[in-house]
Amino acid sequence: MSMQLTPPEASASNPLVLDAPASVEIVKADDAPGMVPVPAERQQEINAQARAFVSEVSAMSPFSPEYSSKIDGINRIAGQQLVASASTSSRLLERSSTSLAGAKKSGSSAQVQVASTLGELRSTVEDLTPSNADLSVGRKILGIIPGGNKLAKYFQKYESAQTQLDKIIKSLMAGQDALLKDNASLAQEKTQLWETMQALSEYAVFAKALDTATANKIDEMKMQGQIEEAGKLDADVLYPIRQRHQDILTQLAVSVQGYLAIDMIRKNNTELIKGVERARTTTISALRTAVIVAQALANQKMVLDQIDAINTTTNNMILKTSEMLKDQTARIHQQAASSGVSVETLQKAFDNVFQTMDAIDTFRSQANKNMEGTVQALETGLERARPYLDRVRQQEGN
Repeated sequence: MSMQLTPPEASASNPLVLDAPASVEIVKADDAPGMVPVPAERQQEINAQARAFVSEVSAMSPFSPEYSSKIDGINRIAGQQLVASASTSSRLLERSSTSLAGAKKSGSSAQVQVASTLGELRSTVEDLTPSNADLSVGRKILGIIPGGNKLAKYFQKYESAQTQLDKIIKSLMAGQDALLKDNASLAQEKTQLWETMQALSEYAVFAKALDTATANKIDEMKMQGQIEEAGKLDADVLYPIRQRHQDILTQLAVSVQGYLAIDMIRKNNTELIKGVERARTTTISALRTAVIVAQALANQKMVLDQIDAINTTTNNMILKTSEMLKDQTARIHQQAASSGVSVETLQKAFDNVFQTMDAIDTFRSQANKNMEGTVQALETGLERARPYLDRVRQQEGN
């Protein structure tokens, strides 16, 4: 695998596009060291330390306490980092399971809150969409204006939903804040895991250098006729070195897997945050449009009420009333034909909301499958790491 990991960086603002991150692939143990490279200068220092260690051990008596102490030291290489990495993997598995539950609308995480609130917003917007209501303006007079009445009822319904919309917006903002805090926590976890991975990478280089130096020393002893000493070095030193090297590489692969998974979860949260922001701003735009239309309707209603009041007070003035009716009728038809209601603008605003909801639904559908694959990958990695962690803890106990 040619990909190299990089330390966590501050997130930059991106265009508002909902993209579900791909599932994290399982990292093989042999690929893990190359993903967290060790500088060449540091590798030279580690190689020198490994050669010095092997030279010192090979000169000791296999029956001396110092020799046994050196062997025990091999079995404790990277012990603290292995335990720290396993603990991080366990916390990551718990967080990933919570994220998957959020995608399936279960649990109590910030993802669940945002997902359920977006669903509630979608239901409310669908109920208020003008495409489901007759907003036409009639041409009848004398107060009997079917179109006007329907418009009034529609905006009365809209005003009654104002409180619910405000509540939904507040809930979305609260969920957005929770996701931001969750991402901050994940960023800290990612930084700590990166430090652990760097240490494990150095120990992997050290174990490999020990392996090479020990194998060379064994060949040298055999060429010098020290067959028994070479056999002891092979059994007592080379075997635990390779065993420890394998343990370090396996845990490093699990740590790399966790690092990639943390990055995927943070991207999922970021997409949700952008989706919430878009839904919130679009809803506010729709509310402003509704206020403008409602104000135009109120002015129209005021004119019609004044005309109706004049008509009811001029019953005894037939000629004057007929002249006024002739004049007022023309004005009424003119007003009815040039309604201030902009149905197209309102429809476009709600279309934008539906596009947002569809994008979020598509995102959640894709992210659900991807996160489920991630959890399975993490569980596989943890199952592979568990026996090695148990052996490390057992050896530390001894």
